[in-house]
Amino acid sequence: MALLSVIRRWHFREHLSIRAIARRTGLSRNTIRKYLRSEAVEPVFRGPERPSKLDPFAERLAAWLRTDARRPRKQKRTARQFHAELVGLGYDGSYRRVAAFVRAWRDDWQRQQQTSGRGVFVPLAFGPGEAFQFDWSEEHAVIGGERTKLQVAHLKLCHSRAFLVRAYLLQTHEMLFDAHNHGFRLLGGVPRRGIYDNMRTAVDRIGPSRERQINARFLAMASHYLFEPEFCNPASGWEKGQVEKNVQDARHRLWQPMPQATSLEALNAWLEQRCLALWEEIPHGVEPGSVAAAWRQEVDCLMPVQRVFDGFVDETKRVSPTCLVHFERNRYSVPASFANRPVSLRIYPDRIVVVAEGAVVCEHQRIIERSHHGQGRTVYDWRHYLAVVQRKPGALRNGAPFAELPEAFRQLQRQLHGRSGGDREMVEILSLVLQHDEQAVLVAVEMALQAGVASKTHILNLLHRLTDGAASQVPPIEAPQALVLAQEPKANVARYDSLRPRQGGRHAS
Repeated sequence: MALLSVIRRWHFREHLSIRAIARRTGLSRNTIRKYLRSEAVEPVFRGPERPSKLDPFAERLAAWLRTDARRPRKQKRTARQFHAELVGLGYDGSYRRVAAFVRAWRDDWQRQQQTSGRGVFVPLAFGPGEAFQFDWSEEHAVIGGERTKLQVAHLKLCHSRAFLVRAYLLQTHEMLFDAHNHGFRLLGGVPRRGIYDNMRTAVDRIGPSRERQINARFLAMASHYLFEPEFCNPASGWEKGQVEKNVQDARHRLWQPMPQATSLEALNAWLEQRCLALWEEIPHGVEPGSVAAAWRQEVDCLMPVQRVFDGFVDETKRVSPTCLVHFERNRYSVPASFANRPVSLRIYPDRIVVVAEGAVVCEHQRIIERSHHGQGRTVYDWRHYLAVVQRKPGALRNGAPFAELPEAFRQLQRQLHGRSGGDREMVEILSLVLQHDEQAVLVAVEMALQAGVASKTHILNLLHRLTDGAASQVPPIEAPQALVLAQEPKANVARYDSLRPRQGGRHAS
């Protein structure tokens, strides 16, 4: 490069001839003339093109790279994987040659994307109450002493940048609805638009351009809260960049170090308080003051929440002959009168509600198991089987639902076990909870056990005493003044003297 600079300076500045320059440098006149005609300021040395073992596979590898460029980041293949696939097709060259090809192709692809405008973005601005953004992320926390993988919902207002972070065990419809309920409660209202990616809980099918087939249940939630859902283009996370950045920031602010809690409810309570504290600490960046100051101005532009959306997912199940319904490999008991009949399950994030004939039949706390190798768990309610044991009292002894009876009932069952007709008598005592308060029945059983008289008659007598005593404690009724006697009668026992026989008289017999 230095010699080329000297040649150009001698010829154009000092006006030396090509012959003189050739004598000084020892180069041929044709070489010097070629340098001067090309007007190059630095020499370009082109190596000879040599054939490579990768040449027959170059088109195939380039096609793979083009396909990979449109895949999500976690699904893209590495150069090692490309080399292994090429070896399977007969390539016997080195890995370094494949890695160099992949590196050069990706650098060229990135330059094309940046020059075509896809790597350049336009900053967005939102008015107060105009929109919010929603996204999911995957984090870990220690819950009950066990490291647990969580699905975390992020909901963020676009103007004030106030946000809520809430953790769940699954990323399903009922979790999505619950996140919106808590988000709108904490943020103080509902904006006019909601911006989402194409998550499966919201979009059933992606059409051309902006066409989307929205999930019916998700659309019901949007109609309830009266906001317009909008969906980004596929693999275009920058269209909801605020919540995407919130996901990254939350990993440092909330999940490092890994939080610990006794339960998921306690973790969500801590997350909510931490979010409120971060509102006060984080500067807004555009508006003066903190995020909390901008939120206080925006909250007046949000539509208030009149009624919380009943965010359940409905499934139809058939009750088994053992009075159980199956859901997510777990089993929940149902009253015996609905055995072998279809019922409707309303699935909430924390509970299962069984509905039949337009009324709520029973309710259970929901069990979510991470492991898919076990047999699942069974949740019994012994009250659901009372109608069965009234016909089959012998089933009370080894009946699985009755293993969880209260301690007073279990002591009574042990005393009645060896007695003739004890099983039937125990069933009749348990059936008292169908007509009386269960706590009152338990108190009566405990009193009978203390008195040493474990019989149905005595327990029923004690129960009536308890319930009658409670019923007698009624406040006295005061009569209105119009019903008060103006002159109260006086007791006069002398009136009974007229009934006594007179002297010498006699009563009619």
